[in-house]
Amino acid sequence: MGQDQTKQQIEKGLHLYQSNQTEKALRVWMRVLEKSADPAGRFRVLGCLITAHAEMGRYKDMLKFAVVQIDTARELEDPDFLTESYLNLARSNEKLCEFQKTISYCKTCLNMQGTTVSMQLNGQVSLSMGNAFLGLSIFQKALECFEKALRYAHNNDDKMLECRVCCSLGNFYTQIKESMKIALQHGDRPLQALCLLCFADIHRSRRDVQTAFPRYDSSMSIMTEIGNRLGLIQVLLGVTKCWMIQKELDKALESIEKAQELAEGLGNKLGLLKLHCLCEKIYRTKEQQRELRDHVVKFHECVEEMELYCGMCGESIGEKNNQLQALPCSHFFHLKCLQTNGTRGCPNCRRLSVKPGYV
Repeated sequence: MGQDQTKQQIEKGLHLYQSNQTEKALRVWMRVLEKSADPAGRFRVLGCLITAHAEMGRYKDMLKFAVVQIDTARELEDPDFLTESYLNLARSNEKLCEFQKTISYCKTCLNMQGTTVSMQLNGQVSLSMGNAFLGLSIFQKALECFEKALRYAHNNDDKMLECRVCCSLGNFYTQIKESMKIALQHGDRPLQALCLLCFADIHRSRRDVQTAFPRYDSSMSIMTEIGNRLGLIQVLLGVTKCWMIQKELDKALESIEKAQELAEGLGNKLGLLKLHCLCEKIYRTKEQQRELRDHVVKFHECVEEMELYCGMCGESIGEKNNQLQALPCSHFFHLKCLQTNGTRGCPNCRRLSVKPGYV
């Protein structure tokens, strides 16, 4: 079956599927998969089969087709196809509750930045990763992923993605409520504080600031009572973002000042980095150039101290989604820099670290 006939049969299957003739559509697509000699056509029909089996709840079959699609993408040597196939593999494992695998495949997708398709799929990747973290009850990371997915949905006016994220947030909220009940029953104050922080973050992500503030206050009260200073920094970061949503920039700076004092006392460089980043946004909005430059400098000082930069190109790590390589000496580099440079030693510590072909 040639390229034109493959395309024609795929469209025929889609027409049948949209007419609720699912089994007939599946037979048409399976015939294309068996007879087509066009790799791109095979990739597309595998996508149709994956979607159909996902919607029917046949998740094992979904995974089976996702694995075949990965092989097809590798044959095509196209990064866009490869990104899409890894997302399908992640979603298949998510449906089968293989959450660690889901997270791993999602990270692979995010590392394949710079391609046309990967940028369009970022929202779906973040949603799938969020669902996996939620399945593992890692609530804070789940919420971070859902917030990213929601931003992608709003920025691209993707109503379907927005709907799916809201459904996941509803599930997230339910699980946090259950955790809160358990925490109250057992008098677990640290868990109560964490649940209240998560509730507040959920409402903030939905831009419901008036509901978020009282929960941040309650969480802050418990964090202060139990002496969780790191938790207090997280609460104050959330409060700062709420004030920024309301464009109350002076109040945001007051919260930042309190959080900065705590972060400096703890030596929490990551917290300081986040605070300098928020200050940078505030002073850019206020058009206060001297303060803006000051926090840009301090931000990069934190990056230097935490060694969050590539020792070859000098660019910061984490500012953009790039594929990284950790060397045995624990230093991180952009994978593309290692591959281009071909070095066998770590530029940061001048120690033999990479064998030929390691990367």
